[in-house]
Amino acid sequence: MEKELDLRGFYCPVPIIKTKIEIDKACEGDLITIIADDPAAEEDLKRWATRVGQEVVKITRSGRDVFVTIKKTKQSL
Repeated sequence: MEKELDLRGFYCPVPIIKTKIEIDKACEGDLITIIADDPAAEEDLKRWATRVGQEVVKITRSGRDVFVTIKKTKQSL
């Protein structure tokens, strides 16, 4: 399953909190693409995903927006 999570207009720590909620609901193998315009979102999401054992599969940018796709690889802590 693929899901898109539009978090434009939210700033740290909201993108991490909302991403965690969606990862917790997802099944292993599901992809979640987070769209954010917080300048720190890309680095914050990469660090968080690594820390909790999820896989960042793709990061792209379009103007101010960053698109971070995370694959759920295991149950969250």
